[in-house]
Amino acid sequence: MKFSIGGSLKLAFRPWVEGLENIPAEGPAILASNHLSFSDSFFLPAVLDRKVTFIAKAEYFTSPGVKGKLTAAFFKGVGQLPVDRSGARGAGEAAIKSGIDVIERGELFGIYPEGTRSPDGRLYRGKPGGLARVALATGAPVIPVAMIDTEKIQPPGKVVPKLMRPGIRIGKPLDFSRYHGMDNDRFILRSVTDEVMYEIMKLSGQEYVDIYATAAKRQIADAEKAEKAEKTAKEKAEKADGTSE
Repeated sequence: MKFSIGGSLKLAFRPWVEGLENIPAEGPAILASNHLSFSDSFFLPAVLDRKVTFIAKAEYFTSPGVKGKLTAAFFKGVGQLPVDRSGARGAGEAAIKSGIDVIERGELFGIYPEGTRSPDGRLYRGKPGGLARVALATGAPVIPVAMIDTEKIQPPGKVVPKLMRPGIRIGKPLDFSRYHGMDNDRFILRSVTDEVMYEIMKLSGQEYVDIYATAAKRQIADAEKAEKAEKTAKEKAEKADGTSE
C-alpha cells in the first residue's frame, strides 16, 4: 500500500528532492523534520525507497464506522504507529519507546522535533524529549530534513489539497554517539535538539522563533479571541448609539 500511495503522490504533485544520497541504503537512522502540514508524513515516505515510520495519534486508528476503518487502514499502510496521547508524560514515553523499537529493528524513524505543526510557516523551538532521547539511547544517526511549501498544499483545516510541487531537502547525518547513554541529562538533550533544529533551519530557510509551537498557537488563539471580543464590543456600542438617536 505504501508504494501505491507513494506512486500516486509523486505522480500528482511531482515533489522535488535534494540530498537523497544522505539516506542510508540500510541500517537505522532518525529523520528529524520540520512540520508544516498534515501531508508531511506522506510526502517524505513517498520519495524514499525505504520504509519510514512516524508516530500518529491513536484516534486515527480507533475511530468508529467505515470512515474510521478506512482512515486506520490508510495510516497503517503508510507506516504510521499509533500512540495514545491521553496524558502528556505517558504519550511522550510511549513515543520514545516506539522510536527505539523502530531503530532496534534497523529501520528509519521519522519525528517532528517541534512536536506539532507550525501555525504560521516559521520554525519553532524543538522539544528536547523524543528526538534526543531516541538518538542517545540508540546511537542512531540523526538526518535533518526540511519540507518546503507543504503548508501551501494543505493548510491546517483544509481537506482538499492544492496541486503544486512541494520540495524536500535532506541534510547530512549528524553523529551524537559522543553523548551515548546520556539521555537523562537535560542539558545534553537541549544541546542535541538545538543542533538538529539549526541544521533544519539552514535547509528550510525558515525564520526561527525561540519558543515552542504550542505556545505560539496559544498566543495566536488568544489574540484572535481578543480581536473577536473587541469587534463584538464595538458592534454593541455602535448599535447602542444608533438606538439612543
